[in-house]
Amino acid sequence: MKRILITNDDGFESLGLKALVEALRPLGHITVVAPTVEKSACGHSLTLTRPLRFVQIDDDFFKLDDGTPTDCVYLSKYALFSEECQPDLVVSGINKGANMGEDITYSGTASAAMEAVLQGIPGIAISQVCRSRCQNIDELGFELAKKAAYNICKKILEDGFPLGDRRFLNINVPPVQPKECKGFRVTKAGYRLYGNDAQLHRNPRGEEYYWLGLHPLQWIPDENRMCDFEAIKENYVSITPVKLDMTSYEDIDRLKEWKIEDEI
Repeated sequence: MKRILITNDDGFESLGLKALVEALRPLGHITVVAPTVEKSACGHSLTLTRPLRFVQIDDDFFKLDDGTPTDCVYLSKYALFSEECQPDLVVSGINKGANMGEDITYSGTASAAMEAVLQGIPGIAISQVCRSRCQNIDELGFELAKKAAYNICKKILEDGFPLGDRRFLNINVPPVQPKECKGFRVTKAGYRLYGNDAQLHRNPRGEEYYWLGLHPLQWIPDENRMCDFEAIKENYVSITPVKLDMTSYEDIDRLKEWKIEDEI
């Protein structure tokens, strides 16, 4: 039987996590290790300054006390699985909200998949896009995301992971019902547009504090409509292959020609 490790960044009580477990249970043995609390936008962070503890919620279901999604994958590999019996696949999600463009670098959801492939395990991240910050994810539901996750994971487990080393799949699901979805589209990560949504407030003592808000999903249009944002806009499930090698190869020769002193 195939072994699937599931995690997320919305916490162990997330409805998206529950939906993912339901979707993938027919495909193999499921182990869930998720953060105790929401860890959205924590990036690819490990916890190095305090101890971590597995708390068992149910059979093969654990919360990692104050851990990050990266912690969940890293520790699970060595604490819950033997060297001879490792997960065949790590699936992170179903995230509540989009993870497209450069948001991948912030995403705890995507970072769990990053850690999986760093540890030599195929990894995918799946996110449910919302039409707006006001759209209720509970009303939208996860039916389309569940179908997409099942089909993609089934393909991987039967035919093998389609990517090379240190590469993962980042999947975003449009905010529509299954009958409105046009299918799958392989995409590139788009160019996200960012602003400043830091909101200044004062507490009852008059002290200033800030809340960081959410930016609207805006991007630089892609002429070939092949980016993740365009696919979601057209009601396709976006599948983006992501590699962890962030070297800007096209700039190496330019830097070699850069006049810089040989001696420090």
